[in-house]
Amino acid sequence: MSQNVYDILMERGFIEQCTHPEEVRELLGKESVTFYIGFDATADSLTAGHFLTIMAMMHMQRAGHRPIALLGGGTTMVGDPSGKSDMRKIMTKETIRHNADCFHRQLSRFLDFDNDKAIMANNGDWLLNLNYVDFLREVGAHFSVNRMLTAECYKQRMEKGLTFFEFNYMIMQSYDFLKLNQLYGCQMQMGGNDQWSNIIGGVELIRRKENKPAYGLTFKLLTTSEGIKMGKTMKGAVWLDPAKTSPYEFYQYWRNIEDVKVEECLGLLTFLPMEEVRRLGALKDAEINHAKEVLAYEITKIVHGEEEAKKAQDAARALFVKGADTDNMPTTIYTREELEAGKDILTLLVDSKLAPTRSEARRLVQQGGVTVNDVKATDVYQSFTTADFNEDGALILKKGKKGFHKIKLQ
Repeated sequence: MSQNVYDILMERGFIEQCTHPEEVRELLGKESVTFYIGFDATADSLTAGHFLTIMAMMHMQRAGHRPIALLGGGTTMVGDPSGKSDMRKIMTKETIRHNADCFHRQLSRFLDFDNDKAIMANNGDWLLNLNYVDFLREVGAHFSVNRMLTAECYKQRMEKGLTFFEFNYMIMQSYDFLKLNQLYGCQMQMGGNDQWSNIIGGVELIRRKENKPAYGLTFKLLTTSEGIKMGKTMKGAVWLDPAKTSPYEFYQYWRNIEDVKVEECLGLLTFLPMEEVRRLGALKDAEINHAKEVLAYEITKIVHGEEEAKKAQDAARALFVKGADTDNMPTTIYTREELEAGKDILTLLVDSKLAPTRSEARRLVQQGGVTVNDVKATDVYQSFTTADFNEDGALILKKGKKGFHKIKLQ
């Protein structure tokens, strides 16, 4: 008998809350369960923040359960207030449709959609043409406003002003669960722990209205030790689309996470056996860097494939070896004409995105945090011409210990 997927998710650190833990574990052990996770189509790529939920879906599918990836073609037009201090900007139907198509392509890399082994659904199919009065009678009647106002997602927004528009979100998400239950026999909703209130709403709606069992389960949110959501950098989100975040940058993000987060991320974001996760997580001091390399390689391999993971790892290692191959390092190209008059160090740092602004670049240089071809930059007015490039026609910029960029002559 293979291991119960509930135990796998628990051991690897996914499960935060569950509506009926014993029932859920028993159910997952004895039959194939259809479950869903929702993705609001607010961008044209999924992010590193979504990756944890994708991993959970992969574990579930491997254990014989059927995932539904629900794209929020309807709910994206409202916006989920959970964890938000401001109301989301309203998006057009065309943008949402385009984003949903992008999500479909990305999720197909991780989940097997052949022969109904997984389903892609879009809540726009039932939400956009709802009759408001019918909806209020059928669904709204089952929700207590007093109870809704105690939900964490609404409490946070009450001080700034919660619109009625957003207040509907919980009811719409609950209705999604009901519809998926009716259409596909979906018995369980999963999501990040910030979705707990919304998930309970759907579980209770199905139990009341259909008189059927329904379950909810939430995952731990990946945060830094300061409690900030992981998957964000100075440049913004860490995307799963290689055109938005290169495989090298993606690899470097995970290679550079805090020491205290390594074991947790290995458990959640790789398929390594738990004995190996614990062994790597127990490494200390300089040795923890090996664990970070393994983590970065394994995650990049799942998202971008083995070849890209290998390239990213080779490029990252090359930075610490003089004369090593730097072909896969992030690169900015200048023509010889552009460099005739010279480029100052601050321009190089901003163009290479190692610094977001000239003032931040100035601060980095003044604090001694920048080297050019292994020589510390000390002068904020220092300028570089073609004569400063090495024999390969390159300058290697380094910010701190971990930020690298190649400036190349064309």
